[in-house]
Amino acid sequence: MKPRKMPRQARSAATVAAIFEATIQVLLSDGYNGLTTTRVAARAGVSVGTMYQYFPHRQALLYAVLENYLEEVVKALQDASDAFSGKPLGQMAEGLGRAYVEAKLRGMPGSRALYVVAAELETAPLVDDIVRRANHIIFRALATASDATFDDLHKVTYALRVLMVGTVRAVLEGDASPASVATLRSELPLMCKAYLVGASKPRS
Repeated sequence: MKPRKMPRQARSAATVAAIFEATIQVLLSDGYNGLTTTRVAARAGVSVGTMYQYFPHRQALLYAVLENYLEEVVKALQDASDAFSGKPLGQMAEGLGRAYVEAKLRGMPGSRALYVVAAELETAPLVDDIVRRANHIIFRALATASDATFDDLHKVTYALRVLMVGTVRAVLEGDASPASVATLRSELPLMCKAYLVGASKPRS
């Protein structure tokens, strides 16, 4: 599944970014079964030979696109963790929830198509790694809350991640209407805050 090579220069990185964007466009227009490396190359404006320098087959391409998307979500969580470290729990909870949902919605409507990709490919090792890293980020952030602590931070970390992942997935795999997405964007941070405040106790 892994790419043949990864870009090291700005020009190569731009080429791969164009290929990733073209992949999403072809997914949206032709569906998972209709996606071919030839169609992606044509949409990206690169030769099939250039495609094969990086991605030996379509599964490797789709895996790389999914991996890139998930890395952006992890980065958003890390940035929020850094920004809200040591802040009151309510602020931190809303910040983490908002960062997660915005990262997931940033790629709309392409992010919806990637749920299909994740279901079709063998992604268990990738997803396990992303989950482990997300849990680590959330755990470390919550441990720094200035005004609250938890009896079982591992359990709370797990529950918060499941809350965020499950809620977003339910919307994006459902109708994902503008109204539903707007509700998700406004209410998920509040859901995170309500859970964490309820699960915490004042820091002595």
